[in-house]
Formats: sequence, structure tokens, C-alpha cells
Amino acid sequence: MTAAIQPFRIDIPDRSVDELRRRLGETRFPPPLPGDDWSTGVPVSYLRRVVTYWADEFEWAAQQAALNTFPQFTTVIEGQTIHFLHVRSKVEGALPLVLTHGWPGSFLEFVDLIGPLTDPEAHGGAAVDAFDVVIPSLPGFGFSGSVVEGGWDAARIGQTWATLMERLGYDRYGVQGGDIGAAVSPEVARVAPTHVVGVHVNGSMGMPLQAPSEADLASLTPLELDRLERVQTFMREEYGYIAIQSTRPQTLAAGLVDSPAGQLAWIIDKFQKWTVPHKALPETIIPLDRILTDVSLYWFTESAGTAAYVGYAQHSAWGATRKPTGVPTGVIMFAHDVGIRRFAERENTITRWTDVSDRGGHFAALEEPQLLVADLAEFFRPLR
Repeated sequence: MTAAIQPFRIDIPDRSVDELRRRLGETRFPPPLPGDDWSTGVPVSYLRRVVTYWADEFEWAAQQAALNTFPQFTTVIEGQTIHFLHVRSKVEGALPLVLTHGWPGSFLEFVDLIGPLTDPEAHGGAAVDAFDVVIPSLPGFGFSGSVVEGGWDAARIGQTWATLMERLGYDRYGVQGGDIGAAVSPEVARVAPTHVVGVHVNGSMGMPLQAPSEADLASLTPLELDRLERVQTFMREEYGYIAIQSTRPQTLAAGLVDSPAGQLAWIIDKFQKWTVPHKALPETIIPLDRILTDVSLYWFTESAGTAAYVGYAQHSAWGATRKPTGVPTGVIMFAHDVGIRRFAERENTITRWTDVSDRGGHFAALEEPQLLVADLAEFFRPLR
């Protein structure tokens, strides 16, 4: 590593934790809408219960200490601070792997994968599948801090990750991501195709945002038709959060960085809607302390607006059509996901496509870590 990379430890002052608890205790809850159920957003009765738990029982100090057991660093690339975890495997010749999170997630999504990826033998795997892992926080998210200029689209972040890996001394590596990470990971291969041995994504690759042609419709499988229908339902019923984050992130931030209950509601709404099974409460799928640690990261770093800005308001490259790089690409689609292979193949060299139709949601690394690790191992094994 070079002098441009500095060690980092999470150190949220006690006064900030005390302020959070005070604000939670002074929450002014809205009147419940008719039914007070998830059809209109987070039910007030549920929000009250989780706010009370966050204020009275959740222990940030314990979560912070656990996160600080992993080596963390910062570096500055193009004037932007980048925070990242870097955990080397003890296995000689382990393949470096960059893991990129999405929204409303953080680097926290991947902490349960670190052990199985860096020390697979200790988790029932084979040493040949070991990885060194690099887990950056996206610009504008968490400890990567606010952005001071625009233009942080997927292509620019991909270039930044390539620069980061060069600084770490890695010449050959793989990339993986979901959600925003599924857009960023292929871009790393576009800017560094001789260094990226493979791209692995979950979630959104091949999601048709426009109506397919009649010929495409006629040839879609029942599984693909179901995914297409769910995309259309999403555009009708759930697109609102994208509309506000992509057009008015600063207005949204004024409320979310001032109200921890508001920040909680904005994020936990997605943990409920996007986990599988969809009707279950989110904490029955992902531990509530893990969810609240993620929300706390947004709160303590005041990153609601800047994360929305980077994640959704940088339009220049998100929707552009690109030619395949030739870099082998593996995709795993869980039950919540809506990717369709034939559309993904227009821009990517798909060599492995796995459909998991009965389990798993948007937060794959948190919901189905074993399946994700297994698919990563199988995809990258012949590429090492």
C-alpha cells in the first residue's frame, strides 16, 4: 500500500449517540392512515415499536466495536475520500475481489461474507476458492463522505475502483455487486478489462425499463414474463422513491438528516418491501440490530441526501447502452430480482446465469449469504 492510504477506525462520539437517543425520544409521530398497514408505507404502530427499540435497547457501541475488528482505510481519489475495508486471506494466491453495495445499503451488507470468502476452509469450503476482499463505501455514502461535485455516475465510480485496486497493488481481480453495485461492477471491467478477470452481479442486470418488442414478448419464458410484470408493477406502484431521490435529493435530506425516525422509516420501508418473503416483517429475515446499524450509519454520517444524489441523480451514464467488454460475467437472480438474460447479454458477456426463484431478495448478501458465496466460488474458480 502507498502513503496515500490511511488506516481508519469508526469513532462516533458518545455525545452523538446521546443526541440520537434524545431525538428518538422526542419523535413526533404522524397520525396513522386508515388501516395503518404497509400499503401506505411504514405503519405508525410498527415505527413506534422500532423507534423505541433503537432508543432504549440498541447498542451502537457494540456494533461499532464489531465493525472495527475489520481493517478499514481511507484514500483520496479525484478529490473524493473513499472509505473501504480490506481483508487479506491467509491463503497464498487468493484472488482479490471488490464488493460494491447499493442503496439503502452500505459496506455493512458484506461483513458476513468476509469470513467465508477469505477463509473458506473454516466455513465448509475449499482453500482454492479464497479471496482477498476490498469493500468500498460508494462516494456520498457513509464514511466516504459528501461529494463536492457532480458526475459520480457508474462509469466514474468504476474508474475510481480501478484506481483503488491499483493503489493496493492488485493486477488481477474480480468484481461483484448488487443494485448500484451491479451497475458499477461492469464499469470496472470496461475501464480495466485486462485487470478484471470476471464480473459477478445480483439483482438488476438485464432489467427491461422499456416495453419489449412483440418478438421478445413472444419468446419470453413464464419466469421472464413474471419478472417483466413485476417491473411494470414496480414502475406503477414503487417508483416514487426514485423520483424524489433523483430530482429533489436536497429537499429530502432536509427532513432525513434532522429526524432519525424519518431516516429509519425511509430505509426500513425498503427492507420490508424488498426482502423475501415480502409479507414478512424485515427483522424476521435480517436481524433488527443489523438493519439499525445500517440506518445508524446513514444517520451519523448525515448521508441521506448525498447518497440519494450519487445513487439516483447522476443520469449521464446509468441508462447508456454499451458494447460487451468480453470479460466473463456471472449473474445470480434471486426471487425478488427481475433481470432477464437476453437483455443483459446485449451489454455483457454472460458466461453463467443462475436463477433462484424461491428465495432471496434485494439484500442478497444479508438474506442468502451462503448461496451468494457458493455462486461466487463456482463462477470465479475457472477464472483464477
